[in-house]
Amino acid sequence: MNIQISRGELLSALQSVIGVVERRQSLPVLGNLLLEAKDDLLSLTGTDLELQVERKVRIQNLVPGRITAPARKLHDICRGLPEGAMLSLEYADNKLTLKSGRSRFALATLPAEEFPVFSSDPTDVKLELSNRELKDLLSRTQFAMAQQDVRYYLNGLLLEIRPSRLRAVATDGHRLAMAELNREHSAKKDTQVILPRKTVIELQRLLDTSEAPVTLSLTANQIQVDVEDLRLTSKLIEGRFPDYERVIPEDSDKIVKCARLKVRAALARAAILSNEKFRGVRLTLEADMLRIQTQNPEQEEAEEEVEIEYAGAPLEIGFNVSYLLDALDAIEGEEFIFKLRSSDASGLIHDAAAASGKFVVMPMRL
Repeated sequence: MNIQISRGELLSALQSVIGVVERRQSLPVLGNLLLEAKDDLLSLTGTDLELQVERKVRIQNLVPGRITAPARKLHDICRGLPEGAMLSLEYADNKLTLKSGRSRFALATLPAEEFPVFSSDPTDVKLELSNRELKDLLSRTQFAMAQQDVRYYLNGLLLEIRPSRLRAVATDGHRLAMAELNREHSAKKDTQVILPRKTVIELQRLLDTSEAPVTLSLTANQIQVDVEDLRLTSKLIEGRFPDYERVIPEDSDKIVKCARLKVRAALARAAILSNEKFRGVRLTLEADMLRIQTQNPEQEEAEEEVEIEYAGAPLEIGFNVSYLLDALDAIEGEEFIFKLRSSDASGLIHDAAAASGKFVVMPMRL
């Protein structure tokens, strides 16, 4: 292998794939990236055996070839070089030599044959949407995923595909976030898959808010996401996601309409004096008034009052304030609807202008 590439192009490609490379690996080769130069393209691939990211970038290819090199060392060297620099990468005698101006770095390599590459299975379901649409679905739901829960199927995000709808759902057992995109797409059958937590986080990082097309290809045990010159392939979580529609309260009789930013600011201020462990906040509903109260073991207290639109019976209920703040951050509109039934029933939050995103929060005793 002998190629030439600009520092900016190589650094951009390295930043796309570096997130999948774990700092501690079970196999030495997993700390490396697979570099493959062919025609006028350089392909960089990183994997942790569960998730694989591949990025292609244009180069001046003098001698084609395949080799693996240390991912983080290559990334850090490239990041440290001056902007606008031109780089040459040449493989010889089991070393990958990177040269730029008067700088020279010789990196240890491992054979490309040792690098584990995902197989390409026949696609069962395929659909297209935009960068913005997929990023929006993930950003409005990913915060509710569980972390290291023994119910492994909660440590990820449900993607539910129907011919006229794409829905994302996440829950950790204490709260639930759901967002959907209602429009016809190319998938012709109903499908449910669970994306691992790390896959969702990487997708969030790699996607942008453009209208550039994204292609999702699903097989029985993996998902492939193609975005321009980048491909992410991930194994899926096996298991059955809970029947989430059963926990969405639709019979609430106490309907509250609030200004999102005002309520969010009041909750954030009150949260400063909440119990650091349980993060509890007491909400008291009265006619056109929401009272927010917190206290902590040091006997410190906070109280906020916010004007709202509410004409129902008085109600006092407790929630985890972090869950409420996360839900309000996932809403884009200026106003939101808060539906409640009783002090021991879950609350439902959604944008006042559209109910395409729903957030369920379980109450807590204070």
